[in-house]
Amino acid sequence: MTDTTSPVNDQRAKRNVWILVLAQALLGSQMPMIFTVGGLAGQMLTSNLCFATLAISMIVLGSMLAATPLSWFMQTYGRRAGFILGAMAGALGAAICAYGLYQASFGFYLFGSLITGVYMSAQGFYRFAAADTASDSYRPKAISYVMAGGLLAAIIGPQLGNYSSMAFGAVPFVGTYLTVMVLNLVGSLLFLFLDIPKPPVPAHDAPRGRSRMELLKTPVVAVSIISAMVSYALMNLVMTSTPLAVVGCGIGGETEIPGWISGIVPAGSLRDQFQFIAGYVVTAHVLAMYIPSFFTGHLITRFGAEKIVALGLVILAGAGAVALSGVDLEHFFVALVLLGVGWNFGFIGATTMLAGSHEPHERGRLQGMNDLLVFGGVFVASLASGGLMNCSGTSAQAGWTSVNLAMAPFLMLAGGALIWLVLRPKD
Repeated sequence: MTDTTSPVNDQRAKRNVWILVLAQALLGSQMPMIFTVGGLAGQMLTSNLCFATLAISMIVLGSMLAATPLSWFMQTYGRRAGFILGAMAGALGAAICAYGLYQASFGFYLFGSLITGVYMSAQGFYRFAAADTASDSYRPKAISYVMAGGLLAAIIGPQLGNYSSMAFGAVPFVGTYLTVMVLNLVGSLLFLFLDIPKPPVPAHDAPRGRSRMELLKTPVVAVSIISAMVSYALMNLVMTSTPLAVVGCGIGGETEIPGWISGIVPAGSLRDQFQFIAGYVVTAHVLAMYIPSFFTGHLITRFGAEKIVALGLVILAGAGAVALSGVDLEHFFVALVLLGVGWNFGFIGATTMLAGSHEPHERGRLQGMNDLLVFGGVFVASLASGGLMNCSGTSAQAGWTSVNLAMAPFLMLAGGALIWLVLRPKD
């Protein structure tokens, strides 16, 4: 990418970062809300529990399918137009999901989730937008700060989900999706203040850049995509199953509500209590995803992106080890916190590697392809999550064990690719 090192450019970059941080906090809060209730709503709407997390898979599928068209749209019409389009899609998807829940239609619920994926894809480009006007030295920090905006989303989202889930009478979760609609409509106004120029239209004799296949053959591009895929997919694999595991293991009598959290759990059925606790587990997880972003950029600047990605993969492995060691609530909290930190280091490190590996005229081609592949991996993981959790054993604990064992081969793949990149002869 072009080095934009002047203070003037970084002043504009910092202003854009603030806007994107606010967008990440406000608009981004819908994702933990949806991921908390998605599997539980799916259980309510379908008779086959193997499909309980299918709605979450549809969100990821929509994100995967939208990545390349959205990247082209932003390359042509600018980031502002692309982000507003994503927010409008988020509002429309939430409306369709609410209608599906009200009508008890699993088909409508899945279709609304697919449309919601367009918003998720647009949110994924916030990190790239932060780098567009930043200098080389400020770029890792810009990406990291925008990801840190998810800290407020981690606090706001699950709590809004908990208190809005029963806000629409006797139909659970409709209130959650109506709240998501409002977040999208209000949050889209932030993008009116974004100042990121559209890429210039290339002249006929301008360099076209590398093809997608040539980009994929570039070692740093290939390894950064693999690292991002594995970090994001494994985080999604485990997080998607977590509410089901917390509720299932709790009702099954294999865990109990300890005194340190019982004081904030409202009265109700055992299922309702563990469903409420699942929201707090997801809150702890999403906080862990974004709190490290305040210093991840500094760590990358000091130690290099490759080392931070490697550390992220090690922490993800630690999350799996803790999850396999027991199903007390303490195990869930610690495992999900480690899962969040590992995702942060792995994904931000991989994004930084990718952001510095291409020219501006290759941006739309590479970023769209990257998110297509990354969210393709996340789609497979989210699709597998429900099957592993509900259909791979006779109990919730057996399913939870299967989910966490599935992490191992992919961590070895990403770790091996990273070692190959570091040890290969430099050009």
